[in-house]
Parts: sequence; structure tokens; C-alpha cells
Amino acid sequence: MLDNPEFLTKAINTLMPFGKYAGRKLIDLPEPYLVWFHKQGFPNNQLGQQLALMYEIKLNGLEGMLTRLKTPY
Repeated sequence: MLDNPEFLTKAINTLMPFGKYAGRKLIDLPEPYLVWFHKQGFPNNQLGQQLALMYEIKLNGLEGMLTRLKTPY
């Protein structure tokens, strides 16, 4: 996933469609929320793949390198 720039850019700019953080870009979700999702299990769809990617990015402290890929709201 990290080797696919289109998937990465789309994941970063996808808006969370539901819940407490609805409307927030996935890259902007708080790490504890992603950790909770990781423990519960990510959905078995594209959003789940994107959330899992955001979890790995945040877990490894890589979000600072990727903020340039964010598009304006």
C-alpha cells in the first residue's frame, strides 16, 4: 500500500464517513481512535484498508512526512 502513491494519497484525503470523527480526513484521526479500531478489527473493505494504513503510519510516526499529500478541504 505504501508503494502505491495513488492509494496513499486517496487514503490520506478520505473523509471518515461515520462516528465521532465523521468528516475528518483519515490522516487527522487521533492515534488512540486508530488503536481502538485496530483492537476491534478494521472493516473488511477499502475503508478498513485505509484505516489500517493510517494506523501503521501513525504507529511509526510517519504522518509528518505525508502531510504534503493532504489536499485542502
